Amino acid sequence: MYAVTVRRSFIAQHYLTVPDPGPEGELHSHRFTAEVTFEGSELNEYGYLVDIDDVKAGMATIVDRYADETMNDQPAFEGVNPSVEHFARIFCRELLDEAEPSNPERVAVAMWEDEDAAAAYETTV
Repeated sequence: MYAVTVRRSFIAQHYLTVPDPGPEGELHSHRFTAEVTFEGSELNEYGYLVDIDDVKAGMATIVDRYADETMNDQPAFEGVNPSVEHFARIFCRELLDEAEPSNPERVAVAMWEDEDAAAAYETTV
C-alpha cells in the first residue's frame, strides 16, 4: 500500500454551540493544521498515487475559504457544532471535490487544532 501525506496550516476562528461550552463558547482562534493522507495499492502511469501539486492546490482553495474566517458563518457548518471532528470531515469532502484524485482507494484528514489535539475523518474514494 502506498501513502502520500500533505500538510497545510492556517488560522481560523469558531465558537462551540453545545450546551455549557465553557470558554470554547466564546469566539476564539486556532492554528489548524490539515494533514491529508491518501492511500492506495496502485500508482498511475507516471508513478504517482496522487499529484501532490493538485492536492496542494485543492488544499489552498479550501484554506482560502476558512483562513481568518469564523467557521460558524460558513455554509458548510450550518446547523452543526463547528467541532474539529466536523471540520476534519468537511475538509476531506471539500478536498475530494477540489483535487478530484482518481487513483487512491482511501483518504484520511487529521485536523490538528493545536500541537496536542487532533480529530480525524477517513473515507474510501
